[in-house]
Amino acid sequence: MPDLRKAPAVLVVDDVDMNRLILEEILKDDYRILTAENGKTALEALKSGAAPPKIILLDVMMPEMSGREMFEIMKADDSFKRIPVIFITAEEDSESELLAAGAVDFISKPFKPEIVKLRVKNQIELKNYSDSLEIMVAEKTAEATSTLDNTLQAIANIIEYRNLESGSHVKRTQFFCQALIDFLLESGSAYAETLTAMQPDIIVKAMALHDVGKIGIPDRILLKPGRLDPDEYEIMKTHTTVGKNIIEEMMKAVMDKDSIYLRHCYDIAYSHHERYDGKGYPRGLAGADIPLAARLASLSDVYDALVCARVYKSAMSYEEAVQIIAEGRGSQFDPVLTDTVVQIQDRFRAISQQYK
Repeated sequence: MPDLRKAPAVLVVDDVDMNRLILEEILKDDYRILTAENGKTALEALKSGAAPPKIILLDVMMPEMSGREMFEIMKADDSFKRIPVIFITAEEDSESELLAAGAVDFISKPFKPEIVKLRVKNQIELKNYSDSLEIMVAEKTAEATSTLDNTLQAIANIIEYRNLESGSHVKRTQFFCQALIDFLLESGSAYAETLTAMQPDIIVKAMALHDVGKIGIPDRILLKPGRLDPDEYEIMKTHTTVGKNIIEEMMKAVMDKDSIYLRHCYDIAYSHHERYDGKGYPRGLAGADIPLAARLASLSDVYDALVCARVYKSAMSYEEAVQIIAEGRGSQFDPVLTDTVVQIQDRFRAISQQYK
């Protein structure tokens, strides 16, 4: 006999005392038996906070709340909809309807002990297998996501080193983006609801790949210690489309074709040089047609470019950088995001000074 403290719990729901006693007698050697006399008390037991049963044996016809009513409520509740239900049926009950509704099996009255044991045992084994498979998939997905995170971060750092950066540019732009998002959420801005749905922590991760396309730019242009001529500038602009192509190849390679992480990487890499007035590149998008993640990336990237020295320019003061961004309100930059940068410029300054 197993240790019943660790045995799977079976919830028996039936308004007839004798039926509950019979089922408890049949199953008590292998399972912990919980009982309820109708659907209402059974739901109260499920919602009590105790660990849910592994399976439910549910009578169809009961007072106060029938088995069918309880089953419909369970199916609409994420906490309970995956608990398998075996209906206890009488002659007049339609077993095909119950199975079609989502029941995993049925037990007919009068009860036959061996049938009851086998059906409960089979369904619990199936549930255990399903749970194990789900855990394994989740672990593999988490492992794959972690590997992807590390790989993308490494690629971003390689690009920064090639660009004669220390790698801090990636960190700073991510922190600028995080600061923007935090304020937009804290202040209940017009973008708060949209940002929440976009999983803002993933937007911040995706910022690391904003310049991934620079891997395709020749050193003579990428490292030129001065202004680019028109032809060189046209080549430099292609880093957005090269970045887009790289992310597309990643999308094809991973199992999750709808990865929100790679979608944000795609939007940022492809569109962070678009302008709010439609005069940016590579597609000339304007206003809300520019993905919000890319609009956040644009401000984060430009601010960092202004306040940091480059091979082709010296650093500006923090005040000058904010003034230039403010002047680009509604032309180069999203007005709401521009106003946010002005409001939290002290946070931006602190980030710049911390991650030099």
